[in-house]
Amino acid sequence: MTEDIPEREARAFDHVHGETFFITQRDGMFYAYQNVCPHLHVELEFLENQFLDQDQEFIQCSTHGALFDVETGQCISGPCLGEALTKVNIKVHSDGGIYLAE
Repeated sequence: MTEDIPEREARAFDHVHGETFFITQRDGMFYAYQNVCPHLHVELEFLENQFLDQDQEFIQCSTHGALFDVETGQCISGPCLGEALTKVNIKVHSDGGIYLAE
């Protein structure tokens, strides 16, 4: 549900295929990505649901500090510069539900 993901926060979810992904909200829009850093292929967060940097401006990999743009998933700083997070397609329904889009 949209109310479970406050503005400038993120929440992890288990995917049907055993992978995890996370959803974050920015300016009323929701963005979802696989929970995998493109550099070392490790999960992004060190603590549960801690996907954003201290200022909650960017997605941050806790392993090496790479920063990713929330809206595009593009790495803007760190060893994976030029790479991007893998987007997960979602749909936000009028009832407030967030669903995986196939």
